[in-house]
Amino acid sequence: MRLSKEKKSGILGLALVFPSFLLLLGVVIIPIIYSIQESLQNGQGGYDLSHYVALFTDEVMRSNIWYTLKVTIVSTILVLAISYGVALLLRFSNGAAAIWIRRLYLIPMFVPGVIATYAIISMYGNHGWLARICALLGMESFPMIIFDFKGLILANLWFNIPFSTMLLASALGGIPNSIIESAKDTGAGKWQLFFRFIVPLSYKTLLVAATFVFMGVIGSFTAPYLIGPNSPQVLGVAMHQVFSVYQETAQASALAVFMFLLCSAMGYFYIRTMAKDAKAEAGRTGQ
Repeated sequence: MRLSKEKKSGILGLALVFPSFLLLLGVVIIPIIYSIQESLQNGQGGYDLSHYVALFTDEVMRSNIWYTLKVTIVSTILVLAISYGVALLLRFSNGAAAIWIRRLYLIPMFVPGVIATYAIISMYGNHGWLARICALLGMESFPMIIFDFKGLILANLWFNIPFSTMLLASALGGIPNSIIESAKDTGAGKWQLFFRFIVPLSYKTLLVAATFVFMGVIGSFTAPYLIGPNSPQVLGVAMHQVFSVYQETAQASALAVFMFLLCSAMGYFYIRTMAKDAKAEAGRTGQ
């Protein structure tokens, strides 16, 4: 039997997608299913929600969750605000500052995370370079940055600003100059130009950047492990400690599933927003 052209195309498409599906199945789907199964196991050989209940009833775990959310939300807001400001500078300025930022802002993306973290420790530690300079200038005490909330925020800014700036600069670069000039010709001020034209034309990319930053920060491990406080801890470090120190694999699996659910909630919000925009745009096109 001879296959039609459409069926051949369909079979070829499935053949091309199948290796990726197998990779996704082995690396993502099966480990998630196994983690869910393990997180539901109790000490008596049965299944219940005791490990998930412990996440919200145990005082240490509850403080770790709130601390992780605090670090993630503050880091995401600061990263997006700074990245958007830098992207605006790169898009609408041709001064010396914009030129140098354009040349240098991607460098942190090529610095390994461990090296960057130890560089932050050497610079901002209590006996680091900045503390020594402040001591030479007569400052008796130096604020605690490393092993503190401020150190984690600083590390998250270093790791996430370059990528977010690249995304936002690309989105702002795609805004035609004719739109900007037409808005100016009609008397739009800087703030009107920003809120009525620039933000609506770039907010989709801003949402993409927010999703990536949120997921990256909430799942980070290297920087929180090296420069984060001993208590409370972010969930990635807490999960490592529960698994390796206390040997509580089921509780660690519950933490992993909970982190996955947090990231899935952010992903669902992103997909739903994009779907609504696509549906609204299709409706306007149909009209």
